[in-house]
Amino acid sequence: MKTRFDEMPVYAPTDSGEAMEAIGFRIQAFASGQGDKTAIIDEKGALSWAGLLHEVNRIANRLRQAGLKKGDCVAALSENSREMVALYLGTLVAGGCMVPLSGMASGESLALMIRDCGSRFLFVSRKNLDIWAEASLRAGLNHDEVIGLDNDAAGQHLKDWLGSIPAEPDPAPVTLNDPFNIIYSSGTTGTPKGILHDYRFRQRQMVRMSRFGLNGEAVNLVSTPMYSNTTLVSVLPTIFYGGTLVLMARFDARRFLELAEQHKVTHAMLVPVQFERILAVPDFDQFDLSSFKLKLCTSAPLRAHVIAETMKRWPGNIREVYGLTEGGISTSLDCAAYPDKWDTVGLPTEGAEVRVVSEDGKELPQGEIGEIVGRAISMMRGYVNRPEQTREMLWQSPDGLAFYRSGDMGRIDEDGFVHILDRRKDMIISGGFNIYAVDLEKVVLSHPAVSDAAVIGIPSSQWGETPLALVVKKSGCQETEEEIRDWANQHLGKTQRLSAVEFRQELPRSTIGKVLKRELRTPYWDNSAG
Repeated sequence: MKTRFDEMPVYAPTDSGEAMEAIGFRIQAFASGQGDKTAIIDEKGALSWAGLLHEVNRIANRLRQAGLKKGDCVAALSENSREMVALYLGTLVAGGCMVPLSGMASGESLALMIRDCGSRFLFVSRKNLDIWAEASLRAGLNHDEVIGLDNDAAGQHLKDWLGSIPAEPDPAPVTLNDPFNIIYSSGTTGTPKGILHDYRFRQRQMVRMSRFGLNGEAVNLVSTPMYSNTTLVSVLPTIFYGGTLVLMARFDARRFLELAEQHKVTHAMLVPVQFERILAVPDFDQFDLSSFKLKLCTSAPLRAHVIAETMKRWPGNIREVYGLTEGGISTSLDCAAYPDKWDTVGLPTEGAEVRVVSEDGKELPQGEIGEIVGRAISMMRGYVNRPEQTREMLWQSPDGLAFYRSGDMGRIDEDGFVHILDRRKDMIISGGFNIYAVDLEKVVLSHPAVSDAAVIGIPSSQWGETPLALVVKKSGCQETEEEIRDWANQHLGKTQRLSAVEFRQELPRSTIGKVLKRELRTPYWDNSAG
């Protein structure tokens, strides 16, 4: 059954005079105005804007020929590639709603996502055939509705499916309220939630990000997957303004540096762990990175010592961006302008408002710790087919405005900067005291033998929960777990002290670099008798 997107409420502030610049219309001019300019560079080489628009319009025309109607969903399961970008844009030109899916999902979750959004088609790359094989019987798609982006094992090959379809531009008319994309918030376990973004959301976000230089002059190196909103935040404005994308199908730190030097990259959106891995490349300082204007960071707070090293060794500024895929909450930290605020995620962006609320939903004064909520010019329409979960996401202000709950605990300081302490669900309550893992992790990470660390709460018969540090040691260091624990506890408050330190070879992370704390906690709680 087709999802009724038009029945979903609008939470973002509206403006009856707001101009509409649909990306499907906007990009058509690039073929004639800058057709020879490079639009995409990937493992196959360079593709001009004229070449890209040729493929985009053929895909759009073929989708409509196959029965795609305005607002219908098109799903894709692919790594970054020129075909993936062309499909994304072709879906929008056809008036469809793009649904990029995670290759990290289980087959069961993948099938749930496809059925949940009611996708009319699925495009699959060769790399993702195994996961599609797990999902295919439960996804509800016919064989002719599955197309291989670079293969014919899942269905028709894209080239065969396109056939002799013409490339005449015919973008579908859309409005600010029409669906643009659905991003699934989870895909590894549980039932994923589909986050619906409309054209209003994306257009406002693209305009805002262009002020960071993501425009027609940008050469944007893309190293995170396009099913992540982290990636789309920088990819879409680069396309919207006619810049150039350099695509990595898989992140590799040294290859990132090679591509950055070769193509004179100006911008990149990275996650914290990528900064650390790039800086750790032995010959990092031998690469010419002078073309860089800005590195953006999101998905998790960037640690102050990493900011300091990056600002010292890597040309260009850093802007840390804090927000949700759902929108609503939006802050930015200009690292060059505010070197004394590197332990924050910055100030609310233009048109955004951030507040802090208590457990019972009361607004808290400046400086007090609670859950961060926000309202901004870009806010999702809701979770697809989940009105109750959408309502649970909302906090209503005393003046009747809808704010989105972040799930993050934090505070706002006397200068208006936002401090993130922990995920609400990750907060450790030990002996009645609230303990924020980030405070403990900062101390542990300052030990000279520690290269990575995460603190979680584990069961304790005495305290209910107690903090445990999971540590990755630097190569060659001989310190024991007990020595690092004792050192850290000398620098922590009495209620914060670690019960133990355990060494790990590495910490599990998502494809966009977030430490999977639920995965770390599960063995301790599953094996607990209470």
